[in-house]
Amino acid sequence: MSLMCFIQLIIYQVGILPSHFYNVLGDKDYPGFRSLIGKAMVLIILNSTLKSIDQYICNLMYLRWRRTLTESLHSAYFQGRVYYTLNVLREDIDNPDQRISQDAERLCKQMSTMASRLIVSPFTLGYYSYHCYHSTGWIGPVSIFCYFVVGTIANKILMGPIVSTLFEQEKLEGDFRFKHMQIRVNAESAAFYRAGKVEHMRTDRRLQSLLQTQRSLIDKELWLYIGVNTFDYLGGFLSYIIIAIPIFTGLYDGLTPGELSALISKNAFVCIYLINGFTQLIDLSTALSDVAGYTHRVGELREVMDDILRKQCDYDPASGESPVDTAFILDHLSYKSPYSDELLVEDLSMKISQGQHLLVVGNTGTGKTSLLRVLNRLWEADSGFVQMTTCFGPRGTLFLPQKPYLTDGTLREQVIYPLKDIYPASGLVDDDRIMNFLELAGVSSLLKRTGGLDEKVDWNWYDVLSPGEMQRLSFARLFYLQPKYASMLSHENLYITMINNETFKDDNVAFSSTG
Repeated sequence: MSLMCFIQLIIYQVGILPSHFYNVLGDKDYPGFRSLIGKAMVLIILNSTLKSIDQYICNLMYLRWRRTLTESLHSAYFQGRVYYTLNVLREDIDNPDQRISQDAERLCKQMSTMASRLIVSPFTLGYYSYHCYHSTGWIGPVSIFCYFVVGTIANKILMGPIVSTLFEQEKLEGDFRFKHMQIRVNAESAAFYRAGKVEHMRTDRRLQSLLQTQRSLIDKELWLYIGVNTFDYLGGFLSYIIIAIPIFTGLYDGLTPGELSALISKNAFVCIYLINGFTQLIDLSTALSDVAGYTHRVGELREVMDDILRKQCDYDPASGESPVDTAFILDHLSYKSPYSDELLVEDLSMKISQGQHLLVVGNTGTGKTSLLRVLNRLWEADSGFVQMTTCFGPRGTLFLPQKPYLTDGTLREQVIYPLKDIYPASGLVDDDRIMNFLELAGVSSLLKRTGGLDEKVDWNWYDVLSPGEMQRLSFARLFYLQPKYASMLSHENLYITMINNETFKDDNVAFSSTG
């Protein structure tokens, strides 16, 4: 705050330099001119340095705000199953990834840009109002204030329709980006269908919808820009009208032409800068409309995540009162899809215990995969009771999705996932275990392709591995984690292969699978 106020004082000294030049040049004061040149150079360098520091501080504020806001959103997004609920089950929130990565960034950028002007505006307006009153009397500050009020009302009216259109534009931007991401992730599948023409048509349809909304936004912003630019240029004329009144009423008749020119120059700067202080606030209306749109999108996301957190049950509800050899207890369980009111399974009671293998078979759409979702608490039970009595993860219960999930990172990080780090007994022993499990799963060739367990790769794992290799890499992950209970979505022959594997026979691992 002190730095910003000091900058305004320096700007004032720089701004009245022309009036001093009028004086020394009008009086043909060469020594005074030389002295003024030196003073001007010092003030200009100081002003440039201080304004650069001000911009530097604003950029640091942007980084700090973005870190704080994004980490806060991440904390809620990755807690429990919030990210799953947002992306899969909730249709009222579009593009949560865009809201976190892009909208939050733009919000912080706009706020940091506006911050210095908003903070220093009270000091600037008060300081220059005093100097304006000193030169022109009460008519100067009052005229400028009335000018600002009229401009604010006009811009408020013009800004109203923009916020909702901006919100819609950001939604369509996310949809358009998602369509391209969908093609990138599923390029091979689309190529097998030779779907270039149909995807071209569908992507262009998203583009046209986005461009139509952008055109609507541009049309609405035209009137706002006309208002903003009109008030910007009228401010320059208003400064001369204000100083003309005391001049024509004879208040400054005692001044020489040189002194009068210096007075006009000084007063023009004061009035123009005061008007600029007000018009900058008017100009902020455009930025505020953007901030309002981004704030609405980010705030809506946070409210929905908080609502999900309040409603979701315990994500890992292990209980010490249940038998240690039991993974799941189902008691008169009934469940249905979140998108339908029709029950998939009704009144199911069973236990899944260590050493017991369970294969769930049935026609498509009968609720096989849904059972694992209910067991993992991704879906809520409609009635009855389901309890996971062991912890989730190594030495507990592990779920393997039908489509293997490969994160970014090294080969070691793929194998130990979802652990954040290797077991405490690491080093060569752990390396040997990982390489043994890779060979057991039939993907030891990945060691050569990646250059080693800890070599960073710049590729997308989904782009370089075949579906079979991805499935086998997930098995190596399962071998490494060694859970007591493994639940997976797979075909029947794959399930039989897994339960006959010597590694799991020795560890007495219980398998449940849908096929």
